[in-house]
Amino acid sequence: MSVPRKILFVDDEQNILDSYRASLRRRFSVETALGPEEGLEKIVKSGPYAVVVSDLKMPKMDGVTFLNKVQELSPDTVRIMLTGHADLDSAIAAVNEGSVFRFLTKPSHIDEMVRTLTVAVKQYSLVVAERELLRGTLRGSIKVLMDILSLVNPEAFGRSERVRRLAGFLGQSLSLAQPLHLDLAAMLCQLGCVTLPETVLQKVLKGEDLSPEEKQIFDMHPSITVGMLSNIPRMEKVTEIILHMQDSLAVNPTQPVESRVLRLCLDYDLLVQQGMEKQDAIDALRAREGVYDPKMVTVLEKGTAGEEGYVRREIALSELRVGMLLDEDLWSLDEVYIMVDGTEITEAALIRISNFAKTKRLPDRIRVKVPVEQVA
Repeated sequence: MSVPRKILFVDDEQNILDSYRASLRRRFSVETALGPEEGLEKIVKSGPYAVVVSDLKMPKMDGVTFLNKVQELSPDTVRIMLTGHADLDSAIAAVNEGSVFRFLTKPSHIDEMVRTLTVAVKQYSLVVAERELLRGTLRGSIKVLMDILSLVNPEAFGRSERVRRLAGFLGQSLSLAQPLHLDLAAMLCQLGCVTLPETVLQKVLKGEDLSPEEKQIFDMHPSITVGMLSNIPRMEKVTEIILHMQDSLAVNPTQPVESRVLRLCLDYDLLVQQGMEKQDAIDALRAREGVYDPKMVTVLEKGTAGEEGYVRREIALSELRVGMLLDEDLWSLDEVYIMVDGTEITEAALIRISNFAKTKRLPDRIRVKVPVEQVA
């Protein structure tokens, strides 16, 4: 049985709040807050609320300001404003600016209130369902695709897995409102590399200079990725992040914050994979004035580069488990390149290793990063 969606009424008059609760409690899960300060406190401590209904005229903080703060704290919450006839212009402006879903004039008939709340709850359910689709079905499908591509091109797609972990660390540290978009963009950011000639990709990974023609080819891979993803619904924000992930902040001051994170993580990973020590890589990035957000570089420097929660171990190949990370490239003893350093061990990766073990000689032991929860 599903839990009823909660609705919060906010007003500075207790008798009005009591009236809402009495008339609507049989149809909805109703809570009340006496004034905007108490309303914000309830949203933080008792949320999420499907719908917040606020009076326009309240002391200290008007309804428009209050609902804007609600939007910042709980973006999915549907916001409704109650207003008198004299304040219609303010209410209409709030709706047009996107901070309010609908407004009702006071006094509002109970039937009209019920209809409006019913529509608002449905709207909230749609928003939540769409987010769950991105988090569950779409994210899972993309993860399967990336696992397959990492077996075909371990260097490019093993890199995307490392960058994804870095980006997740930074996104959490920066308290991004929608970390899922960044996660999907990090997973997919190397998709366009499937079109690159192997010689160009190797030059990039080794830090070698590209010819003008090669640079032009490489610079096109984000737009190629965007083209590949253009037919997938609900990916507009993700493709925007990828499209601008090679911008520099000085050239594009409006570069999306997720794109800034992705650019920093990609460049940091490249320097580390080329043999730089982590602090040297941070110093090199900081020296590139105008390219990155300096605050993000500082966060990356102070953090653990996305590796927190792991311990390094050298284990037998037979001890590999899902969730571990390779801490070195995996080669067969007859020099077949199998997986890149940093690859997350998945079910598909275990199958690939098992198949190689049956047909080719593999090393007995390998260095890995083990999640702390798997450490005996």
